[in-house]
Amino acid sequence: MGTDLIERYVTDLGGRLQGSRRQVRDLLTETRDSLTDATEAHLDRGLDEETAQRKAVEDFGPVREIAGEYQAELAVAYGARTLTLLAVVLPVMHAVWEMGRMYFIGPWQDFGGPVPSWYMWIAKANDMTSGAAAGIALVALILGRVLARRFDAQLLARLAASIALLSVLVVILGNVAILSATWGVDPQRLVQSLPMSIASFVTWVVIVRLGLLARRCLSCATIVA
Repeated sequence: MGTDLIERYVTDLGGRLQGSRRQVRDLLTETRDSLTDATEAHLDRGLDEETAQRKAVEDFGPVREIAGEYQAELAVAYGARTLTLLAVVLPVMHAVWEMGRMYFIGPWQDFGGPVPSWYMWIAKANDMTSGAAAGIALVALILGRVLARRFDAQLLARLAASIALLSVLVVILGNVAILSATWGVDPQRLVQSLPMSIASFVTWVVIVRLGLLARRCLSCATIVA
């Protein structure tokens, strides 16, 4: 009966948490171990097992309150992880794609012949989006660590999630802009070599994956109670 009480508490707590599976698992393990240790301490004082475990659960705190504290911690950690991925993956992805473009396609101005000046402006702006988004993510990550002790964890988690989504949106807009511009100049230019087609597909897979991580990051932050 007592063991079931602790397990129900841990299960209820786990059902309220969202974030990295490993971190959630670690927090639940720590909770179970803490409750077990507290129960043993109460047993040493002469309480029966069921009463000792009920007392341990009561002393640990209401599930909703503990879940709020844990979720804030999980949201901040998930936000930091997402921003780190954005700061690292976006520049690498862009550099690899650019090397492939220069090898298989060449400079934008030579891409199938002369292009309007506005097309070059869009192309250059698109080239800057990954670096800009990665820079935003990196600055946010650094500032988050500096301000972690001064600001509420819930606020930092929401800011991290919002910045992560903004960074991904900037990259998506850049890619959509260059695709639309290329279509407007000459739809045939969208037909690329097999290596570049594969590179473009992988690029979009990575962007979508990063977008899903950023969306989950926001979900983790917004359910903090």
